[in-house]
Amino acid sequence: MSNVYFQSIDSYSKTAEINATAVKLLQLIEKEENVALNTFIPLKVHLGEKGNTTFIEPKNFNGIIDYLTEKNIRTAFVETNVLYKGQRNTNEKHMKVAEEHGFTRIPVIIADGEAGEDYEVVEIDKKHFKECKIAKAVAKESQIIVLSHFKGHMLAGFGGAIKQLAMGCASKGGKLAQHANSIPKISRSKCTACKACAAKCPESAIIVGKKAEIDKNKCVGCASCMAVCKNNAIKNSWLASLTKAFNERMAEYAYAAAKGKRNIYINFAFNITRGCDCEGHSMKPIARDIGIFASTDPVAVDQACLDILERNEGKRVLKRGRRTLEYAADIGLGSRKYQLVEL
Repeated sequence: MSNVYFQSIDSYSKTAEINATAVKLLQLIEKEENVALNTFIPLKVHLGEKGNTTFIEPKNFNGIIDYLTEKNIRTAFVETNVLYKGQRNTNEKHMKVAEEHGFTRIPVIIADGEAGEDYEVVEIDKKHFKECKIAKAVAKESQIIVLSHFKGHMLAGFGGAIKQLAMGCASKGGKLAQHANSIPKISRSKCTACKACAAKCPESAIIVGKKAEIDKNKCVGCASCMAVCKNNAIKNSWLASLTKAFNERMAEYAYAAAKGKRNIYINFAFNITRGCDCEGHSMKPIARDIGIFASTDPVAVDQACLDILERNEGKRVLKRGRRTLEYAADIGLGSRKYQLVEL
């Protein structure tokens, strides 16, 4: 059974209280869980898609940054590029969004490189994956503070610490593998045979004649081709993401991202929307603000968030995604049983 530390805060507008509480929870983790802090600790965050207004703003992380600075601990925001077409699928655009959304106090590291090519293979030997492609700047660290916005998600059902590990720490190829399979598809109607994809492919798996074609025997699923296609002609299928297998694949990638690390997980349960911060438009919250949760166990902290949400609202608000927690516990990522320590 894991400890989950919790402080109720009834409004996202209470920035000073949010900052003070986050520091208090971090100190509790250090003391009660006997967690020593490294000399450099990245802060895994979600920078929010351009147009989104309900992501957790960086002003709420100032307390943690101040605390680390006081202890002479270096830090940086870390994130990965996305698969879909938007404003965060290349380094240049992603960094522009980071600046627009105020993530400027400390450096921002895009952990998997310009086109998802910077990753390390982490062996896990599970049901869906024997190995996973984890962004290099994440994989090389032995400790990360994972700062997650707890809210809904169109495909996963909900997003919290596990999703921050799974999708948030995977390279583009790792994201592709979780959503469907490792082989993207080329739309012949959109392809202009510009050869940009072939030039970027590290395995020479793309042949360009009248149209581009992918050699499935050579493709390693890095998704570099998807990143450079200006015609939006290379995609994956999202249909496979509507199955329980998707939730299991996500849990396995979270396991890989956390493997061998002494992480700290802090969930911010504010602005609880039906959709994710990846959606580039404004959304209305579907539940009341709850507060902040912290643990060394990503499964327990997400389970606690769901439980308190349902307790407060008197009903199941986020109806999908429980399979992620069940399977994550089964493979040893963490425990669904926890002791809630309320401040």
